[in-house]
Amino acid sequence: MDREARLREWEERAEPYLLAPSLLFLASYAVRVLIPDLSPGWQAFWGLVTVVTWGAFIVEYLARLLLSKHRRRFVRTHWLDLVVTVLPLLRPLRIIEIHDRMQRRRDHPRLALEARVMTYAGLTSLLLGFAASLAVYHDERLAPHSTITTFGDSVWWACSTLTTTGYGDVTPITPRGRLTGTGLMFVGVALVGAVVGSFSSWLVRRFRVDGET
Repeated sequence: MDREARLREWEERAEPYLLAPSLLFLASYAVRVLIPDLSPGWQAFWGLVTVVTWGAFIVEYLARLLLSKHRRRFVRTHWLDLVVTVLPLLRPLRIIEIHDRMQRRRDHPRLALEARVMTYAGLTSLLLGFAASLAVYHDERLAPHSTITTFGDSVWWACSTLTTTGYGDVTPITPRGRLTGTGLMFVGVALVGAVVGSFSSWLVRRFRVDGET
């Protein structure tokens, strides 16, 4: 068995087991952000969960890199994997890539293309918005003159940013908070564009089918 075949086999076997570490990482980060007065024992426990799950992401990426026949090309073509390994809060973005791999292995997808795009874009938006809300709340809650003082404020900000509404009533003021907001703006435009475009395509296809019948 050559390296590429072993790489595909590894990816097929490892992908189902990455969901649990991804959810555990997000849960551990959420607990440490939303409950800052944890006892030392629980702080150590959730900190260990964060380290172990992050370590699992690193091991999985390095294993795929070592199994790859052309490692430089692997890094270039799998740049998103590297980004979400370094920044695990962005792991919801991998849903799109994993979905594409699964569809390539399936001859007859269960959902139409437009429905798949809207489903996975919505799920990615939900998880990424939650992660961004946690990150911004963590950076902004104690900052002087901050308008994001509760987690509800942070969720409201994430929703308005992802949907490109941008009311401006609550905005990040810290450097890391603004950097998170900038990234969320770009992702929001892409995800909203994907959903709107797919929905429009579905409507056009439906009207065409109805017109032909």
